[in-house]
Amino acid sequence: MTSFRGNILQKKPYPDDETGLKDYILSLRGKPEHIAFIMDGNGRWAHQRALPRIAGHHQGVKTVRRMVEAGPEIGVKVMTFYTFSAENWKRPKQEVSALMELLLNSINQELEDLKRNEVSLRVIGNLDALPQGPREALKKAIIETADNKRLVLVLAISYSGRSDIVNAVNNIIASKVNKIDEESFAAYLSTAGLPHPDLLIRTSGEYRLSNFLLYEVAYSEILVSKKFWPDFSLYDLYEAVAIYLNRERRFGLTSEQVSK
Repeated sequence: MTSFRGNILQKKPYPDDETGLKDYILSLRGKPEHIAFIMDGNGRWAHQRALPRIAGHHQGVKTVRRMVEAGPEIGVKVMTFYTFSAENWKRPKQEVSALMELLLNSINQELEDLKRNEVSLRVIGNLDALPQGPREALKKAIIETADNKRLVLVLAISYSGRSDIVNAVNNIIASKVNKIDEESFAAYLSTAGLPHPDLLIRTSGEYRLSNFLLYEVAYSEILVSKKFWPDFSLYDLYEAVAIYLNRERRFGLTSEQVSK
């Protein structure tokens, strides 16, 4: 049974097993180049198991690792993870401190794997707001993985979509540009140089963007999984891509125009 809400496919044209589903995806053209994730439900996953909230975040890191390993195998070039929002600073200090420690440890532990697997790390958001430890670890990882080409891993940390747009406007004003269009405006965003997400996946069944990539997801296909992020599996990823591949992306055109 699909974990996705709002799946409009009446009959699934793809296999039900993970291996078959992966093969099905690989047989098709038009796979998403960029997948973005709103990783929701870590705390609720832990609460259901009578565990501290941070245990859910630890488990969530394992899910990120699975996605990063699987993405390039199915043709994905960029994966963006909503790791910590600007609003998350309002959470209890103990939880924020634990999250920053987890971020630091995860970067230190994963750096060699990122380099070995040709993954390039990029961070969007207000990196200066982070404590020195995770901030310096991220900067080091960004530099040491800069030349990797297999996958771009984007972490949105202390990130706000609205703030990013406002910062872009202020930078345009400061540069004294007389005229701006959509393409040139996008060059001032923190995601400059990256393709906009083809597919946005949100877990835990919530229907909102939560101030994430507000400009960039204008034409993204959106899927909402009922699963909490720690439970999001490779099958779920493959199924999301399969659903994406069976959607008609019209970009304002009619079906007849797209089919020509």
